[in-house]
Amino acid sequence: MKLNLRIWRQNGPRDKGALAAYPLDKLEPDMSFLEMLDVLNEKLLHQGERPVAFDNDCREGICGTCGFMIGGIAHGPLKLTTACQLFLRHFRDGDTVVVEPFRSRAFPVVKDLVVDRGALDRIMQAGGFIAARTGSAPEANAILVDKKSADMAMDAAACIGCGACVAACPNGSAMLFTSAKVAHLALLPQGHPERRLRALRMVDAMDVEGFGSCSNHGECEAVCPKGIRLDVIARLNREYLAASAVAEREPVRKV
Repeated sequence: MKLNLRIWRQNGPRDKGALAAYPLDKLEPDMSFLEMLDVLNEKLLHQGERPVAFDNDCREGICGTCGFMIGGIAHGPLKLTTACQLFLRHFRDGDTVVVEPFRSRAFPVVKDLVVDRGALDRIMQAGGFIAARTGSAPEANAILVDKKSADMAMDAAACIGCGACVAACPNGSAMLFTSAKVAHLALLPQGHPERRLRALRMVDAMDVEGFGSCSNHGECEAVCPKGIRLDVIARLNREYLAASAVAEREPVRKV
């Protein structure tokens, strides 16, 4: 199998960067996209060239570390799939594939396909936690949670923080990410003590980081590798409005 890759190369944050062409042949259809990049990097090293920088860790679609634009789509053309779980069999022999980093003001390019997604971490630090004491797991029936709330919380908690929603949004909004983190805690009794302040802090942090506003395009839902739905954004809006009416706001400053 042969693919003609056009990959974004950028030496550092201040470099302009440009697309570079890399034809590859003798590829196996069962290779993942990241395995193909490994093959390319081995080839570049043998030629004395700098390998392509890209983020990766578990390569099992769990950690959210990988992520870049493949053919103009975050994580590539296959729905509900991370870049590390996208296999070459989903491309045609001889295809030209353009590979670029996520594009967002809040995600500055570090090098090649690597972007700084620390803004998502800072949103979490602003309120994505609970004050319940740590320790051994409680008895399963100690705090009763109805099945509907438990299911919705689990669906929201599936977010892996990859940032695809931000890259796909024409406004560069992080609403789907922030909503998922707020919703899964707001739906469970353990998250209720900080419920109101959490919504205010995380939305304020999102604004401070420079993410755009949500205009309900739905591109975020379309590319989310975990299938998180726009329903969580509606829930965040309700949480935020309720919190704005009763909770005292604290200023959030960018680190």
